[in-house]
Amino acid sequence: MQFHLLDRIVSCEPGKELKGFKRLTMGEEYLADHFPGFPIMPGVLQLQALVEAASWLVRITDDFKESVIALREVKAVKYASMVKPGKVLNVAVEITKRESNQTHCKGKGECDGTQTVSAQFAVAHYNLRDRNLAFAERDERLIRHLRSWKSLLIGELG
Repeated sequence: MQFHLLDRIVSCEPGKELKGFKRLTMGEEYLADHFPGFPIMPGVLQLQALVEAASWLVRITDDFKESVIALREVKAVKYASMVKPGKVLNVAVEITKRESNQTHCKGKGECDGTQTVSAQFAVAHYNLRDRNLAFAERDERLIRHLRSWKSLLIGELG
């Protein structure tokens, strides 16, 4: 099972902030188990939507310099309200600090104007070839693939 928790990027200011959204539908695989008869988006997936948005912000800011972006640390996560099928989770992330291989962000998710999640977190970014030169071709394939996704997510913002 693989999740893509950002349906569209609606605005992006490289190096600063990104806004996007996820439409929650009954077709989401995880809703069958969370919870039967009362489906809601798990809080950890709301957090993952923030991390995914931050990953796109880093990729766009750095012009896809690195192939891997992974969650490194989470602080001060707060869950406030549920996201049900048929609703839209609007996410906003902003960069608070940059380091050579790590970016610190804060983000929030809202549904119908009500905050559902907020967090401060850090993502690590690197290339596979930095750990093993034999993986350089994998980096290139990943970056090409991610660039093609960008055009789908951003659409007219280009």
